[in-house]
Amino acid sequence: MDFDPTIHPAYARIDLAAIRHNVGVLRARAGSAALMAVVKADACGHGLVPVARAAVAGGADWLGTAQLGEALQLRAACLKVPLLTWLHAPGADYAPAVAADIDLGVSAPWGLAEVVRAAAATGRTARVQLKVDTGLARNGAYALGGGRTDYADLVDRAAAAQAEGSVEVVGVFTHFAYADAPTHPSVRSQQEAFADAVALAERAGLALQVRHMSNSAATLTTPDAAWDMVRPGLAVYGLSPVPDLGNSADFDLVPAMTAVARVATLKRVPAGQGVSYGHTFTTTAPTTLADVPVGYADGIPRHVSNAASVWLGGAQRPIAGRVCMDQIVIDAGDAEVACGDEVVLFGPGTGGEPTAQDWAEAAGTINYEIVTRFGPRVPRVYVGGEGSGE
Repeated sequence: MDFDPTIHPAYARIDLAAIRHNVGVLRARAGSAALMAVVKADACGHGLVPVARAAVAGGADWLGTAQLGEALQLRAACLKVPLLTWLHAPGADYAPAVAADIDLGVSAPWGLAEVVRAAAATGRTARVQLKVDTGLARNGAYALGGGRTDYADLVDRAAAAQAEGSVEVVGVFTHFAYADAPTHPSVRSQQEAFADAVALAERAGLALQVRHMSNSAATLTTPDAAWDMVRPGLAVYGLSPVPDLGNSADFDLVPAMTAVARVATLKRVPAGQGVSYGHTFTTTAPTTLADVPVGYADGIPRHVSNAASVWLGGAQRPIAGRVCMDQIVIDAGDAEVACGDEVVLFGPGTGGEPTAQDWAEAAGTINYEIVTRFGPRVPRVYVGGEGSGE
């Protein structure tokens, strides 16, 4: 989206050089394993296609998306690297993805059957990767418990479909439940369950090209889980997936998003003035209030009301009162500020501004949610690479 400051009071500045740097750092962490940059959810709010291009320029071997539409957008943008998409509902049209050489994650027999039909419709062999649930109890064919498992049934069906020539099973993958707590016993138990799942697939005659389970947290903290490929997402954007163990700088990651708005209205108020809906904040001394036209409709969490700060007038200033649909109020104290002044909501933190992690802690959530929330009313402006004008 083009940014016109006359009609957009806020924007998110995305540093593509930071994306390339982060991918390089993660590649080094991955050792001999390939690296898939996961760009699902519009690249965690950073912009699907520009970020994907930057990630590939930084050394990503693969790209990953949750949804079919995201994967097809990447192919339409002429990104030709190997590409996996894995989270689908019954009735999805797989034919365009098969035709575009997109790997399809399959978690259940119905998904395999629909991919087989799409292969027949296109006259091509579909590339399939089997998703195995090793303990997260979410997406994937369940591989735990006694007796015949859902995953074993899926492997047999996939082997039969491959023998018929409709699919080629090229991978098996899973997802950690506790990768952000690398000493948790489930991390080891999932690695062992995944090894069993891989062995089962290989005994069924499936010649796997890629076996993968490491997300951002595991890429940074559990190197023995790398297998053939790692799948970092959040860390590509420069945010720490394990803030209890280290911040972005500790892992040599550079946060790529800086959220910026501008002051619309200023007013001097006395002590005792209630601010915003419900007067949940009351001034304790004469102060200047700055109204900023960005709110929860744009992605500002309502839970940062009276809890988070922004950078304004050379210092961090608190959000005063409730976050509204379209605006927030900042207590600027006695600072010299003017209408139109820039307000940095959060950024890398190198200039003193709050970070996405600071906002996450204020809102009682995770930094993933902070950057992903920003919607279409907040244009993305790219610097440091293609499309930035630099």
